[in-house]
Amino acid sequence: MTVIIRAATHDDHDAITALHNVLIPTTTTEWRDEPHDPADRAAWMAAKAERGFPVLVADEGGTVVGWATYGDFRDSIVRPGYRFTVEHTIHVAETHWGTGVASQLIEALVAEAEAAGLRVMVGALDGDNERSIRFHERHGFVVTARMPGIGEKFGRRLDLVLLQRELHPG
Repeated sequence: MTVIIRAATHDDHDAITALHNVLIPTTTTEWRDEPHDPADRAAWMAAKAERGFPVLVADEGGTVVGWATYGDFRDSIVRPGYRFTVEHTIHVAETHWGTGVASQLIEALVAEAEAAGLRVMVGALDGDNERSIRFHERHGFVVTARMPGIGEKFGRRLDLVLLQRELHPG
């Protein structure tokens, strides 16, 4: 079945929340212990829209199998020097890992960022997530920093790896 990348709608927030929450209890993909609440995610989507930040979904026959977005890096309202830099996130259903869905999402997200005149996209990843680090490198991201032991989950300290990709605004 074909996967279509499209803008998320209000009807997608439950699926986005479910995809976001599934890995929280078992992985260090996100450094949080409690799942996201669907109502909070709806407010989060509204805030993204208000700021002009896209939320994209990968839709396969009416089922959301992945999502991606970007937002401020270091609060560009308070620190306007960062206004051309964004931090992104991508989540794909485990059933669709290795199928190209993440690649479709990242490239669509980069296209959105370039169309918005942005210059740099940053990814902040758990240092143990080698698969995601390699994925980002295949898509033009370069590791620019490793911050040892700054996070914690499951009773162990975690490294944060920052990667960035130069964008080419049209």
